[in-house]
Amino acid sequence: MTRLSLAVSRAIARVTDSALGPYQTAVLRIGFSLTWLLFLLREYPHRQELYGPDSPWSWDLAAQLVGSNDAFTVLLWSDSQVWFEAVYALAVLFSLLLLLGWRTRSMTALFMVGVLTLQNRSVFMGDGGDNVLHIMSVYLVFTRCGQVWSLDARRARRAGEARARGERTPDRAGPALWAVLGAVLLVGSLADRTDGDWFIPALLWAVWLGQAVWWLVGRLARTDQPRILLDVVANVVHNGALLVIMAEACLIYATAGWYKVQGSRWQDGTAVHYPLHLEYFSPWPSLAELFTASGTLVMLVTYVTVVVQVAFPFTLFNRRVKNALLSFMILEHAVIAVVLGLPFFSLAMIAADAVFLPTSFLRRTGRLAARVRERLRPRADAAVVPPQRRPDGAPGGPPAVGPAEAAPVTDGVSGPRT
Repeated sequence: MTRLSLAVSRAIARVTDSALGPYQTAVLRIGFSLTWLLFLLREYPHRQELYGPDSPWSWDLAAQLVGSNDAFTVLLWSDSQVWFEAVYALAVLFSLLLLLGWRTRSMTALFMVGVLTLQNRSVFMGDGGDNVLHIMSVYLVFTRCGQVWSLDARRARRAGEARARGERTPDRAGPALWAVLGAVLLVGSLADRTDGDWFIPALLWAVWLGQAVWWLVGRLARTDQPRILLDVVANVVHNGALLVIMAEACLIYATAGWYKVQGSRWQDGTAVHYPLHLEYFSPWPSLAELFTASGTLVMLVTYVTVVVQVAFPFTLFNRRVKNALLSFMILEHAVIAVVLGLPFFSLAMIAADAVFLPTSFLRRTGRLAARVRERLRPRADAAVVPPQRRPDGAPGGPPAVGPAEAAPVTDGVSGPRT
């Protein structure tokens, strides 16, 4: 009983003391925001046909569907062209700011709004990658994904250094952003624009009120106890969301694998052959022909894909096997991105896979990226090392200086030679 109690207490302390997986959640933030940002930029010339007034799924059809399923989208607040352009531009901006890690608590919520708004406007325009992004954008709101590799982390580090020097660093951007978002939420609620789906508006209000409580506790609390309590709550929510994300990724692979097992083409080892010969999935026909030239290779890829997807959730308890299968799946998604022409689906799945990457590997990758950045852009305040100087009187050096010719010294600092 003592051992059990000790194990339970250690588990509770681990869940409440810190937000687990800071590097994994940072990769999730970067991966999903980058995927959505690249998609919006690539489809910018076609945005009218996808989500705008020129879409085959017209504004009236979208309004009828949303009225029946209560999906959340702000695009249906108005059928104005100006409103559509503004929403699309803001979705691009929120993705970029989340990618950089600027005000991640607010940007995760706004990123979710952008994803749900566009995808729920035209539900028949997406694929499997869009479904993953749709779900994960909601989960990201509950995570503390800006602890590392973000502008928030850099700002927190600089603020800590300033406090250590006894300086104050006023934050004006945070309260201004909070006030603007509160005004928009209030106007939307008073105008009855959020009557359909109650969960997303409630989540946005919870994020907004949570930021207010966090700021007030930091300013008005006389002891550290209220801030510690808020940290514990935030850590528990973060760790719970991280667990749900991992379970969601396992569920995706498990269901995909078991459904493949039931297909006759997957059973006879020919399933991979057919999509490679469809015009829609063959951006590089010669490359597809190269892959399908060998029947043995097609059969191996088909069977290995099924085995890896079915077995992956069961390998999480063995680190080496899990890392091997994870490497194979990431490589497979990279091949799918190139050969089948599905880059955004592959990016979304690779971002989801990143939650299982080892922390040591991510930290080494971060240090390598930092060294590359320092080499490409050296810091302006870096110390300049003077060139090596030969002693006076040595061959190739300056002539020896006698006592009478020594440079004058003023306040302990040698003056210029005369």
